[in-house]
Amino acid sequence: MSAGVELDHVTVRFGHFTAVDNATLDIKGGEFFSFLGPSGCGKTTILRTVSGFLDPSEGSVRIGGQDMSGIGPNKRPTALIFQNLALFPLMTVADNITYGLRVRGVSRAERDRKAQELLDLIALPDQGKKLVSELSGGQNQRVAIARALAVQPKVLLLDEPLSALDLKLRQHMRNELRAIQKQVGITFIYITHDQGEALTMSDRIAVMSDGVIQQVADGKTVYDNPDTPFVASFVGENNPFIGKVSKADATGAVIETPFGPLRGRNPKNLKSGDKAILFVRPESFALGKGAPDATLTAETISSAFEGNATHVFLKGAAVKNITMTVGRHGGAKIPGPGDKATISYDPAMGVVLAEGKMARE
Repeated sequence: MSAGVELDHVTVRFGHFTAVDNATLDIKGGEFFSFLGPSGCGKTTILRTVSGFLDPSEGSVRIGGQDMSGIGPNKRPTALIFQNLALFPLMTVADNITYGLRVRGVSRAERDRKAQELLDLIALPDQGKKLVSELSGGQNQRVAIARALAVQPKVLLLDEPLSALDLKLRQHMRNELRAIQKQVGITFIYITHDQGEALTMSDRIAVMSDGVIQQVADGKTVYDNPDTPFVASFVGENNPFIGKVSKADATGAVIETPFGPLRGRNPKNLKSGDKAILFVRPESFALGKGAPDATLTAETISSAFEGNATHVFLKGAAVKNITMTVGRHGGAKIPGPGDKATISYDPAMGVVLAEGKMARE
């Protein structure tokens, strides 16, 4: 059984510092929902507020429609998985999984039954008698999930649980974690600074910066239609071209840049004279000329071959770096260092947003 989670104008302050500022959103029951943002953006503070380890300075948290004010962590229908997993190294896998049930006075026979059920769920059916120290990092991750599920929470809270794993194992665990969530059907709230994790696993994502929720949407929308320059520059690679809108119409907006006029979509209905930033993804560029207001020339700095693609780095006209990604079978000759390259993009793949703070500034 799952439950929805509502944040109603939640603000959390520590003295004069505001960690979360007026966060309002509705997480649906059974949803895999992620908070994505850089370190210090407030995402873990939200998680701890939902779990009851922190009280909001203003606003309220509701789980399953019930106001959680005054209800402590041990009384909430939630379970929390920490970054370090916090497994007991001298206990068996089965005893780790059923520890919460033992604390609640559940009989040994029922605990054994539940342990086997969860070991089957996490694909470790014959590992119950082992110590957790005998398992791999990915197996321990699954044990931590099983232990959290043993107490039958309505909401599972996960605080960057894959951060300590190596890249390949992390990618594998994304698929396993999503499969487990679909199977058990409860609400998962996931905290991460890893865009790949958020995009591949989540039904919806809240992108945060400086305590403020910048955008809430599914991964494809966040990637293709960012609401703010921060979201555009934080989620995936992007090339910003800063300028001023010279023309805006139903087909988009043209901004004057050091490369000349460049066009993109205009989702925020910017007007002529507005300060703006055009964002174009590296994979949207191609070698060669395109439309006059979607073509530019720059000097090649270097290139990096990564198997399925080559990343070409360019500079010019007061812009330090432009990145273009060329697919393995694109057929075009990759320019060398010092070469002038003419590149273009489909204007429908560029997005023009009002000037604002970008990530990593």
